[in-house]
Amino acid sequence: MGVEMSFLKAMMEKEPPEPANPIGTVVIGNIEPDMHDTAKEQVRKALKRAGFKTVDAGKSIAPQVFVDKAKESNADIIAISVNTVPAKNNLAKLDEALKIAGLKGKVILLMGGAAVKKEDAEAIGALFGKNKEEGVEIAKKAMAAKKK
Repeated sequence: MGVEMSFLKAMMEKEPPEPANPIGTVVIGNIEPDMHDTAKEQVRKALKRAGFKTVDAGKSIAPQVFVDKAKESNADIIAISVNTVPAKNNLAKLDEALKIAGLKGKVILLMGGAAVKKEDAEAIGALFGKNKEEGVEIAKKAMAAKKK
């Protein structure tokens, strides 16, 4: 029963309002071919509630699309949800796309999801959040460090 209840509660969680003075901009999505966007949506809403402007890239997103959206929105953070092994295998492509675009080290990379561990994130210089609360905390800390 617990799982259904929390799922329904998550579905009922309404869309938070756009923050008036965002602390930063986050492009968030599921890297291809990952289609599991429940966790991503929870993180996106939590970030928005915490004062971030969020740009939802969607699910099963190609690495290049994350890069394009980050450039378009002048994003501070790219947050990636990784829930399948094939999706995890595309992280190196995302890293490469960021390098080519000149965004590596400029845009903070934050990831989480069922298929990744802290080591996977660190392998490409990304931050890792094991749940939405930790993800939001890490995003806030990263923004504070970036503003210095």
